[in-house]
Amino acid sequence: MTIFIVILVLLVASLYVFLQQEQFGKRPSGARLARIKNSPNFKNNSFQNLSFTPDLTEGVSMFSVLKEFLFNKNEFKKPSQVIPSTKTNLKELNPEENIVVWFGHSSYFIQIDGKKILVDPVLSPTASPVSFTTKAFEGTNIYTTDDFPEIDYLFISHDHWDHLDYQTIKKLKPKIQKVITGLGTGAHFEHWGFDTQLILEKDWHETVTLEDGFIVNTVPARHFSGRSFKRNKALWLSFVLQTPSFKIFIGGDSGYDTHFAEIGKQFGPFDLAFLENGQYDKSWKYIHMMPEEVLQAATDLKTKALFPVHSSKFTLANHNWEEPLSKISELAQSSEIQLITPIIGEKTDINTKKIFVKWWEFSI
Repeated sequence: MTIFIVILVLLVASLYVFLQQEQFGKRPSGARLARIKNSPNFKNNSFQNLSFTPDLTEGVSMFSVLKEFLFNKNEFKKPSQVIPSTKTNLKELNPEENIVVWFGHSSYFIQIDGKKILVDPVLSPTASPVSFTTKAFEGTNIYTTDDFPEIDYLFISHDHWDHLDYQTIKKLKPKIQKVITGLGTGAHFEHWGFDTQLILEKDWHETVTLEDGFIVNTVPARHFSGRSFKRNKALWLSFVLQTPSFKIFIGGDSGYDTHFAEIGKQFGPFDLAFLENGQYDKSWKYIHMMPEEVLQAATDLKTKALFPVHSSKFTLANHNWEEPLSKISELAQSSEIQLITPIIGEKTDINTKKIFVKWWEFSI
């Protein structure tokens, strides 16, 4: 019994020390926490979704989810070959171009109306606090922080590891002019050495007036947050970006709900919408959209074009790795919405009418 207690104490102590690493960030405190407590979306000591949102679907247990994920022998959850990609020189772009470059999963660069924007960059080889899990697919991690020019606006939708990468953010820090994110997430950035004057933390339904005719409205998403065991101490959100020439929806992770139609009614139509499409499962249908819901969300938003993200770099669900793009491509055939599905690293004009090659079929 004594030996068991000693081992247990050592394990708990080791876990505590592990969680003190800088990469885990900080929970809000002081004036930041006081502001959070005044938010109408912060109740019972945590942020809440607009609708009741259980982590797991009714009748599903955490044990069954873990069992399926760990022991599911689906060999197609990862690609059998190197993912095709290309490399665009981001430092030598024509400043007059309005383009998007996707880096896999939910990371992408936008140059629009003279501004350079980066969204949820994860350039590390893993999307996890430990290096042996959630590894990037071969061929998807071709960019480094050295490849980036100065970034006018960094958008962070929430603080999960596959959207907020400590190593990437620390290395990009000298290049970032402003950070736009949800309430509470700024505590991580401040802990990582960012000047608080550069961090714009917002609740849902707030407006940020930026330079040169750029306006951001923060809008709801249906998800959760947290980098360790404590959840929902920082807010998850999406963004409506209005530039002098375009209106773009920058969607964070979200289950489907009525908020998409409400955003479309208030701010639509959109020229382009980035929506998560991947890492879904019937067992957690409230926090990630299924492909048919992605197309419905795009319709609700009244967008002309849809850029599906949140796929093709990490395995975080049990579906085949290429399934998200295969399904959304099939569904979009019956829609007037332009589907944008470039390979990783490809420079894509925001106003493109291009029909994209189904590059994900290389291993089918």
